[in-house]
Amino acid sequence: MAVAGRSTGAEDIASTLREAGFARLLVAADADALAAAGLLANALAQRGVPFQASVHAERPGVETADDTTTVRIGIDGPADCSLDATERPASETAFAAARALDADPDPLLALAGRFVVGDETGDLDGSDAFETATERDLVERRPGVAVPVADLDDGLAHTTLVHTDFSGDPDATATALAGCGDDGRRTASMLALSACTDATPRGASALGCALNPYAVTERGREETTVSGRFETVGGLADVLCAAAHERPGIGLALALGHDVREAALEAWRTHAERAHSAVRTATTERHRNVFVARADAGASLPTAARLLCDFRSPESIAVVVGDGRAAGAAHDDADLGERMAEAATAAGGDGAGDDRRGWARFSDADGFVTAFREAVA
Repeated sequence: MAVAGRSTGAEDIASTLREAGFARLLVAADADALAAAGLLANALAQRGVPFQASVHAERPGVETADDTTTVRIGIDGPADCSLDATERPASETAFAAARALDADPDPLLALAGRFVVGDETGDLDGSDAFETATERDLVERRPGVAVPVADLDDGLAHTTLVHTDFSGDPDATATALAGCGDDGRRTASMLALSACTDATPRGASALGCALNPYAVTERGREETTVSGRFETVGGLADVLCAAAHERPGIGLALALGHDVREAALEAWRTHAERAHSAVRTATTERHRNVFVARADAGASLPTAARLLCDFRSPESIAVVVGDGRAAGAAHDDADLGERMAEAATAAGGDGAGDDRRGWARFSDADGFVTAFREAVA
């Protein structure tokens, strides 16, 4: 029987799932949670345990049964076990749990989940998944840019790891790339210069995760049939992030190992175009401690907020406000989710998040902005 959710260690998760007759995975709509779900689901499949997995943008309620083992990944609530990224990436915990179940988890998928919640350098060293990937010669760090596809015009135009004047526009990207050829160092230098031209000082450090990527080797393509079809670990992470927001069912299918690469890439392109357009065209207001952007309906709010925070916001917190919804991002730990929830409640809605990310929905956008300004003052 499910009990109140708590973050569970890898050994406890493995012990719980080892006895499961049927497992239900409730997964948050973010890349780390999707990667964790894929790792656990494939471990269950290798053991012959039936399971059901579903993605939820908000906290779901669920009826539990005595013969069902419920696992919440990135979502609070009653569960037999829960994974979150409070102390370590959920995908890293899931990788360890899968190995404890005697499964052979995909280290590239685990690294993609870790990439999303890692540091600004994009360094993935220090985990079991990284050790496995390097021992098996699945990845190698190379000069260049972390994109999911071989076509750099496509990759740089649609990456959401950085924001530049040409972001979201393949033709403008092709012009910017002219003269770089296939030289990874030239491409990385061009991107760095372009990203920092109009960026805030934080932009220089924020783009670090996009440079000198962990590229998938030929052996990596052979041994990891789905994740190995993307050029870099960071590129795979970027696609998972975009799909989580744009088409979560496709994102989950990708993490589960289904051949949905083209659908996932289409979601990534659509998401990137919307996010970069929102950053470029939004009406902005600077207040004490917060930079507010008003975006059109349909904008990719969470990604736009992150890009705005990293590359354009002169304040430590950026909030993008759309049609009845908002998303926020912060440079440092700022209890952002709690503050957005407080402001959303004052504006007739609700919200949630963590220290650096948050979302809100409301009936009064001006009321939300006013309440949020007061909350962070």
